[in-house]
Parts: sequence; C-alpha cells; structure tokens
Amino acid sequence: MFRHTKLLQFEAKPERPDPVYARKLQELIGGAYGEMTVTMQYLFQGWNCRMEGKYKDLIMDTATEEIGHVEMLATMVARLLEGAPSTVTAEAVKDPVMAAVIGGMDPQQAIVAGGGAMPQNSQGVPWIGSYIVASGNLLADFRANAAAEAQGRLQTARLYNMTDDPGVKEMLRFNLARDTVHQKQWLAAIEELKADGLESSLAPTALFDEENQDHNNTVWHLSDGPDGSKGGWSFGAEGLEYLMDPEPLGGPGTAPKPDPALYGTYTPPPVGGATALRE
Repeated sequence: MFRHTKLLQFEAKPERPDPVYARKLQELIGGAYGEMTVTMQYLFQGWNCRMEGKYKDLIMDTATEEIGHVEMLATMVARLLEGAPSTVTAEAVKDPVMAAVIGGMDPQQAIVAGGGAMPQNSQGVPWIGSYIVASGNLLADFRANAAAEAQGRLQTARLYNMTDDPGVKEMLRFNLARDTVHQKQWLAAIEELKADGLESSLAPTALFDEENQDHNNTVWHLSDGPDGSKGGWSFGAEGLEYLMDPEPLGGPGTAPKPDPALYGTYTPPPVGGATALRE
C-alpha cells in the first residue's frame, strides 16, 4: 500500500519561469539515470526481494522516497513552464537571439502535457522499463544502485551549473545530498551483505569450481601502451595476472551458409576452411 502525502519532500519553487531549462530537467525525470528509473528499479527490487527484514525495508524506503523525487521534479518543471509557450515565448521572440534559445523548449510539454512534465528525457525520448536492474541478487543489485545514484548525481551536478535560478538551485542542492546518502547506503549495504554471510565479493556466489580455472585470474592486454599492468589490480596477494601478449584461443568466426530462402550474400569458404573447422 502506498499513501500520498500532499506535501513535497522538499520545496520546488523557481524564482522565474524558464521553459528551456524545464526541458533540461526532464533528464532527471525520464532519463536512463533519472528518478523514474531508480524509483522503478528499487520498487521491483523490493517487490522481488525474498527476505523480509532490514534489506527489503531499506529498498522500499528508498523506492518510496524516489517517488517523491519524481513529484518534486515534475512540480518544478510545471512551474518553470508557467506562461509558456504563450507569454514567455511572445516576449522572448522579440529578441532574435532569445528566439533561437526558446526554440530549445520541448513543444510536447505544452501540446501533450498542457504545460507539465513528461515521462521522457531531455530529448523527448520516452522512459522505458528496460533501464531498470532488478535481478533478485542483492549484491549485484546494490552495486547497480550505487552506480545509478552516482550517474544521477553527476547529471544533477551538471544541471546545477546550468541555471542561476536560486529556487532551482535550492532544490538541486537537496537532490545532490540525497544522491550522496543513497550512494553511501548502498555501498554500506554491500558490505553488510558480506558480513552477514549472504554474499561474498562476487555475484552470484556459485559455480566457482565449474568456471574455467585457467582464465579466472587474468587481464588481457588488448590496447596500446604498457600502463595497464601498472595498476594495483595486476599485482599483490589478490592481484590478477596481466597478460601482455595474449593469443586468441578460438578459430575463425565464420558464419554458416545462410538459408537460400533468406537470400543472404554468400561466398563458399576455401577448401579446408569452415568444413575443417566443423570437423
């Protein structure tokens, strides 16, 4: 059950309308790392969690908070669109430079949403459910969560520097703080999963005996320059072996003869080629 409180988690009042910036803020709503993504990611992680208790509660607490972040941003977008496109546009287009700038606003916010936010990114691309990660393995999911919050905070920081509106900046300062704490909590939860004996350093903790033992501790040097081997991951007690001149282990990647009904262009391989490979 979810219950809506008719108060924003934090205030969302711009000092003045700015329809162009409203479009930029759409990235924090419906972008790949926007609030809709982390909302749905955490909700599905929580609903799919097979353990009642602290981990599920953490996930659901954060998911519910993220719903509020979508609401804050949508409210801010609507307020930034106040008077647009009619009033603001009519004044702006008197200046040719501003006319070019105002051309950057999203017409769908006016035409489709009636002056409100849309479930899409800053380029008008609709939000899609494939953005989310909810695997059922908490170690893998918490790592994805920390990465999502890091990307979201990065984009929020960039947008913070794209406005001088005090009201917008005040809200974004709050958003930055919450992205910071969410990164910290997911990283702490990863360590607690390990301490509780639920997961180890890899996810999943399975099939270690089945994996190829010749290739589970090597890094292949496949780019120009020798500097990769200087990283701390390539030496020490837990270090990986750095292969400076690795050799391919498979044969030619020759595709089989296509079905004639598909009319694929095809040249038979030379004698001893693909036939020899199959043998």
